[in-house]
Amino acid sequence: MSPDTNRKGKQQAKVKELGTAAVFLTATSTILGAIMFLRFGYSVAHAGLLGTLAIILLGHIVTIPTAMAVAEIATNQKVEGGGAYHIISRSFGVTIGAAIGIALYLSQAISVAFYTIAFAEAFRPVYAFLNATYGYALADPRIVSVPAVFLLAGLVLTKGANLGIKTLYLVVGTLFISLALFFAGGTGYSPAGLPNLWTARVDSPDPFFLVFAIIFPAFTGIAAGLGLSGDLKNPKRAIPLGTLMATAVGMVIYVLLALKLAMSASPRDLAADQLIMSRIALWGPIIPIGLGCATFSSALGSIMVAPRTLQALGLDGVFPGEIFNRWVARGRGKTDEPFNGSLLTLAISLCFVVVGDVNFVARIISMVFMVTYGAICFISFLEHFAADPSYRPSFRSKWYISLVGAVVCLWFMFEMSPLYAAVSILLMAVIYILVARYHPEKKGLANIFQGAIFQISRKLHVFLQKTKVTSEAAWRPSVVCISKDSFSRLAAFDLLRWISHRYGFGTYIHFIEGYFSRSSKDEAAQVLQRLVRLAGVSESNVYVDTMISPSYTTAIAQLVQLPSISGKENNLVLFEFSKDHMEDVDRIVNNYGLATAADFDVCILASSERGFGYHREIHIWISPADYENANLMILLGYIILGHPDWHGGFIRIFALFPEKDLEKEREDLLTLVREGRLSVSRRNIETIPLGQDASRQLLVSQHSRDADLVIVGFRGELLKREKSDLFSGYDEVGSILFVNTKREIEIERVLEEEPPPEEGAGEEETADREGAADNGSRELEEGDRKKTPGTDPSEGPEDAPGS
Repeated sequence: MSPDTNRKGKQQAKVKELGTAAVFLTATSTILGAIMFLRFGYSVAHAGLLGTLAIILLGHIVTIPTAMAVAEIATNQKVEGGGAYHIISRSFGVTIGAAIGIALYLSQAISVAFYTIAFAEAFRPVYAFLNATYGYALADPRIVSVPAVFLLAGLVLTKGANLGIKTLYLVVGTLFISLALFFAGGTGYSPAGLPNLWTARVDSPDPFFLVFAIIFPAFTGIAAGLGLSGDLKNPKRAIPLGTLMATAVGMVIYVLLALKLAMSASPRDLAADQLIMSRIALWGPIIPIGLGCATFSSALGSIMVAPRTLQALGLDGVFPGEIFNRWVARGRGKTDEPFNGSLLTLAISLCFVVVGDVNFVARIISMVFMVTYGAICFISFLEHFAADPSYRPSFRSKWYISLVGAVVCLWFMFEMSPLYAAVSILLMAVIYILVARYHPEKKGLANIFQGAIFQISRKLHVFLQKTKVTSEAAWRPSVVCISKDSFSRLAAFDLLRWISHRYGFGTYIHFIEGYFSRSSKDEAAQVLQRLVRLAGVSESNVYVDTMISPSYTTAIAQLVQLPSISGKENNLVLFEFSKDHMEDVDRIVNNYGLATAADFDVCILASSERGFGYHREIHIWISPADYENANLMILLGYIILGHPDWHGGFIRIFALFPEKDLEKEREDLLTLVREGRLSVSRRNIETIPLGQDASRQLLVSQHSRDADLVIVGFRGELLKREKSDLFSGYDEVGSILFVNTKREIEIERVLEEEPPPEEGAGEEETADREGAADNGSRELEEGDRKKTPGTDPSEGPEDAPGS
């Protein structure tokens, strides 16, 4: 049986009896706990009244957004057992929810020990009385705390949540009576003037954020009521109403409490006596009684909540062991009381009561609660930002309130203690990794931001469309490629991922010839999965998809109308054929007009069995007949070199001129270089005279037979006339990229400087390259050297410099 089915069956069989009062009382009894009685005097003494009010304000900057986020999320979805864990897991996914839920459970379980030891502090007046009257020196709080744990165990294991809630009525009633008697009391102390009331502090006070770290656990009770979500008749009403009411009541009481303390005792007395409230109250013994009730109720609230969190984790099967999951998920009675979870929680609590360092544990608890609150606020923010149509809560917070809550939580964590903050986050990360490894099928981090990413993508695409820049200076390749040989030839995909690595954008389409049907759709879905895996393994930035079309022509017609992933229009189409299957060229030639009709630049890759060799040399061939292609060819060459696969590679440029017009064409080329219209340094160009007996194919074969990629230009009218013959005659050369552009592309002169020689290159090789560069420069400037067809390539361009 799956965890979801198991959970559903459990929830349907469970009798839910609790209402809003249960949430309010559980949260209130935890908020108004040990810190209020024992440490608020310390806060006023060390931070002053103004500082304490600031601590209250800052604490509620965290708790109020969290309470509002809880109310919002709870009114949108069905809230089941597990409280905060359920809210997080059903929004972030079980993997993320489990990471936070396990840490939250541990903090709740350890909180039982924390509150139990604080409960033992309420008996210090009894210790003093017994010592003075009977001579019994009782100083070890475990005399009270250990039996208290067993008392809690008896209550929870035998009576369950109902008795706990009934006990809370009595406890909270006593708590409010103690507060009423405290506010009704007074002392003979009078502050020295109104300014002194606000700023009076002890000498050498503790740092503000240290005081904040000690006081913050007083504000963590808002999550206590969430743990009862599985026992509530109407959680959508009870959780928001009860949580917000408890938060508001707690804030008002804390403000009044700070004012009363500042007006009733000096900072020195407040710092010296942690039970100073008993000296101020109308009847002093009521304060230890109230402290006992508050701490016992907080411990009782925690012992009711923690097992239910553990039970919810077990129902979702998050632990690495089905037997353990079933054991912690098992409940008893018609209310499905988490008996086994309670046993484990009490065992953990008892260990910390006996041997634990409470101050250390309390700081860890504060950090984990802060992480939980930040996560809840962040969920609410993402739900707002993602604009999910299924997210329609009846109570709505504001996205910026949730964002403030999330950011402030993270900030406070590191202000309170960078070490503890780092440990808490590291603990979450370790738990997440372990849960994700055990449950790879569950939602993880990749799903958290999906809705938000969709919205960002949509807004950016619309923004770019509205602010379309037509300047060619801003041109960058947005390439779309189509192929039916995606898995038999990877050359086109490799070229596309190099172009789209950083400077360009790439969309790769696998063409499936046929009519659209259920079977072809299923085939396309399977192909797409393979393409996505291919893109992932190659770590590419290429967007992949499939296209079903009855013919290659209709596919190209659809292709040139596709929107670009860049937010602007696609501007370049990449075709590919194998030099061993020249028959594929005909359909590319026949559909060239469709691409040019859409104002696309066209690249045609002739791939060879050699692939792209060692990813070392790129040779670019330019001639007067296709100057308009030169900048695009050079730009593509440098974009390809920017990919890590081509690290250490270099570009060599060959300029072909008719022998009879050599001087004139050389001068025209120099003019283009000087004016910046051809973005290349003179040093990187090798000039070659084109005689009547030498064709471009022959020269390319002679000089670039060992190149890893050759880039040449072509003119559209020449393609229409020569058709597939335009691509023949390059048998001795590896992969060739044929480039045609419909526009003059202006690019920056990025080739003025030579790159440093490759690290580890020998001095001889460096000298050869520098010498070749000087020779190339002199060719253009002085015309003192003329190469003819058939010249030994080892004497010329083979030793030319890198770009």
